[in-house]
Amino acid sequence: MSTNSFHPTRRRLLRQGLAWLGAAGLGMPALAQRSERRIALVIGNGAYRSTPLKNPVGDAEAVSASLKALGYEVMLRRDTNFVDLIESLRDFSVRAAAHPVRVLFYAGHGIQARGRNYLLPVDVEPQSEDEIAAKAADVGQVIDRLGALKHGLNIVVLDACRVNPFAGGVIVGPDGRRLKFRGVARTGLAPLDAPVGTLVAFSTAPNGVALDGAGSAHSIYARHLLQHLPTPGLPVEQLFKRVRIGVADETQRVQVPWESSSLTADFCFKSGPQGQCG
Repeated sequence: MSTNSFHPTRRRLLRQGLAWLGAAGLGMPALAQRSERRIALVIGNGAYRSTPLKNPVGDAEAVSASLKALGYEVMLRRDTNFVDLIESLRDFSVRAAAHPVRVLFYAGHGIQARGRNYLLPVDVEPQSEDEIAAKAADVGQVIDRLGALKHGLNIVVLDACRVNPFAGGVIVGPDGRRLKFRGVARTGLAPLDAPVGTLVAFSTAPNGVALDGAGSAHSIYARHLLQHLPTPGLPVEQLFKRVRIGVADETQRVQVPWESSSLTADFCFKSGPQGQCG
């Protein structure tokens, strides 16, 4: 038998293998053009005891509605305490394995401590920086779990640097008590490298503070994100570029969003009229 000939069964297996490689995001743009199962976890935390935020729940509800309209299976969580936040992230990482497209959107307080980034539940009241790791959700761990999936892609959006609730080493409790602690968590989030197949979008630059959107129904970042999510055929990289330009212009560059990306496949939140992306 010639080395270039294949039994029909082998040809079928080869075709299946190539199709799987495309779904795995190894340079093939299939995710932008096929109907794929898509899942999203959307979290909005605003009801903090000492430093409440006005817009995160509304931001999360609007993003959830937009993604549902685009065909996503959406898990929406509002004002999560520590147990709810950790369980929601764990449940999402488990369910994500069955979906080639996975999106995580978080709006609320986020800080860095000792070089790691954390999402804060609404019941968090650490009295030292050392306690943050035990009372908040580690962003790096969440992204590592998603990045360990060898197929599909992950989009993680963090509108999570509104203010540093522990700046200056003082927490003001709900009863007005001032609780001092030794360490001071730095403002904003630390730089983060996205694993292969993942894009991480930050609402502001490393160590920066995002604006909550005083007088508006949404944060500045969420408003620009919502504007571009339903644009047909818009590649995800171009979408976040438009968001960055809009936020930077509106804030006179006080807030400049940024992304860390290792995507290997083309992707649009909404495909174009002919199923195209780009």
